[in-house]
Amino acid sequence: MTESPVSSEELAWLDATAQADLVRRGLLTPRELVEAAIERIERLNGTLNAVITPLYEKALADAEASGLPHGPFRGVPMLLKDALCQTAGDPYYGGMRALRDRGWRAHEDSTLAARFRSAGFVFCGRTNLPELATSVTTEPLAHGATRNPWALDRSPGGSSGGSAAAVAAGMVPVAHGNDMAGSIRMPASACGVVGLKPTRARSSLGPQYGEYWGGVTHEHVLTRSVRDTAAVLDVTAGAAVGDPYAAAPPTRPYREEVGVDPGALRIGFRSVPPGGTDLAHKECVAAVEHVARLLDGLGHHVEPTPAAALDAPELFQALPTLFSALLAWELEQWSQRLGEQLEPADLEPMNGALAEAGRSVTAAQWLSGIQAWQKWARGVAGLWETEVDVLLTPTLPSPPPRLGELAPDAKAPMDLVADVAGSIAFTLPFNVTGQPAVSLPLYRTSDGIPIGVQLVAAYGREDVLIRLASQLERAAPWSGVHPPFSA
Repeated sequence: MTESPVSSEELAWLDATAQADLVRRGLLTPRELVEAAIERIERLNGTLNAVITPLYEKALADAEASGLPHGPFRGVPMLLKDALCQTAGDPYYGGMRALRDRGWRAHEDSTLAARFRSAGFVFCGRTNLPELATSVTTEPLAHGATRNPWALDRSPGGSSGGSAAAVAAGMVPVAHGNDMAGSIRMPASACGVVGLKPTRARSSLGPQYGEYWGGVTHEHVLTRSVRDTAAVLDVTAGAAVGDPYAAAPPTRPYREEVGVDPGALRIGFRSVPPGGTDLAHKECVAAVEHVARLLDGLGHHVEPTPAAALDAPELFQALPTLFSALLAWELEQWSQRLGEQLEPADLEPMNGALAEAGRSVTAAQWLSGIQAWQKWARGVAGLWETEVDVLLTPTLPSPPPRLGELAPDAKAPMDLVADVAGSIAFTLPFNVTGQPAVSLPLYRTSDGIPIGVQLVAAYGREDVLIRLASQLERAAPWSGVHPPFSA
């Protein structure tokens, strides 16, 4: 090919669906797409520090291989968050210095990675995250801070901060993320991209896990378009053999929901963090009010709602017991895999303190905490039976912090725990209920910092969210707005 049908700059901002279409029509080869992505990563990553493990040689080989699958995203370059979505033979650290220093490598593809491969995606590297994905900022001691391409002194959020920064900056059109308490939605908000947390068990966590972190973990991607978010869900959704449970399948492909009229929905909105009494930051309140007016103009029935069930105390009462026990478990499982005992001192200060506390949590306390969360979730889920079709909230209670403010060594461990808990107030509830929730980039502060809003639907109703998000994307397009530091 002597001349590309699109310029290098145009290619950087095409979504995955459009890039795949260029390959399908023979206008670009998979290798050309991958080479262009590698050039962008190399040019931007020295400043952003979004990619911690380049996989360039493998990516180029995969792009040229005769066996590259003819899936819907054939040849499209992709990045994987360095958590859960393991790829056979590749380095895997989970943000941990202990794994980095020992050069740990994954032994097999996760089910999700295998499905990405079958769809035709080409993995160009692995992205940065906080240690064990436990923070709301991506500043691990193992790899250093990832910078937000909208403001280099700001956090890109966490824990999928490297993936969100990479997509926002135009390195790749789509990157994997996972969400245990907001870790897809929060960086999507901070970096101005689309971040859907699907319904619990929509995608498999196999073959290693049936569920992860007490059922709050959800896997998906960060993208720049609603149609990419929907189409990727089509290729990854569904139970794998041996999964303990599965979400009910959709009635038709999610991609077919894009552009469908959602009808007049009952949309409630709330800007007080669950369990709190004061409004979120004024910019986050302004974002919700802006989108509420937009939705009202689109014909929906929009009104404030107290959503009082969210304020029941069990959510945050059980959090310290459960998350500390989970940190202790993480330490134990990695000790077993490495064949040597890791101690809390091998972790960052906050995680180490939680792991130490978690060692004294009894099985009875763990089960009591899970039961409390499940009872709380039943009360919250009832809101969608009687009051709303969709709930609108801020994604984050405040704009993304400046780098260093929530760094692992910025303050005493328990003070940092309190800050993290406050930051996940709007997102954690729907990891516990398992409902689908999406952050959309529909607002920016006066100095240009993205502020995402969260839309939450009933359990299993990603179709409702995709229709509504697509309607908002058409009404208030964001695709033409790019961060100052980008491709």
